[in-house]
Amino acid sequence: MRIQVVDHPLVAHKLTVLRDETTDSPTFRSLADELVTLLAYEATRDVRVEDSDIVTPVAPTTGVKLASPRPLVVPILRAGLGMLDGMMRLLPTAEVGFLGMVRNEATLEASTYAERLPDDLSGRQCYVLDPMLATGGTLAAAIRFLVDRGANDITAVCLLAAPEGCTRLEKELEDLQVPVTVVTAAMDEKLNDKGYIVPGLGDAGDRLYGVAGG
Repeated sequence: MRIQVVDHPLVAHKLTVLRDETTDSPTFRSLADELVTLLAYEATRDVRVEDSDIVTPVAPTTGVKLASPRPLVVPILRAGLGMLDGMMRLLPTAEVGFLGMVRNEATLEASTYAERLPDDLSGRQCYVLDPMLATGGTLAAAIRFLVDRGANDITAVCLLAAPEGCTRLEKELEDLQVPVTVVTAAMDEKLNDKGYIVPGLGDAGDRLYGVAGG
């Protein structure tokens, strides 16, 4: 597993505002969208392409286009939805699938409650969107789900990551014969006793969409 922390002043600036507890939801959504586009630039560095012959106004030439099958972007519901537009800005021809994962707050284990994905992902590059790589359980379960359907290259795009989550992710996926890359804006200090990233930015879903209470 490869972990890439994107070191760029604009990434650091936008992340700082996202962390601020006084940042309201509309601003948070806008900045998260911008930050994901910056992360997506690095995350797609190894996207598969193939030669494409074209004619410019001056002469014929050979360029590249995205290879088939097209990459699949998979936001993890619900917070991953807040990252989708930023990712699709760079990959407008990608297909989109959805994966609903929920974490049991007592055991911190993740389970699938909804999915909208092709049954066969053989040969597909997949980009998983999950704002917080905290305990690592949700992301590990999502990656295994995709690999079980045939995906053979996985890149996870996360706003923040914690060392404990990365360690668990690597351990749980060590038997997979599939390359996995994590692209994140920052590697934070640790997890607290509730499984939240410290210093983090709070609950990404709540900050994106507000608290949906009963």
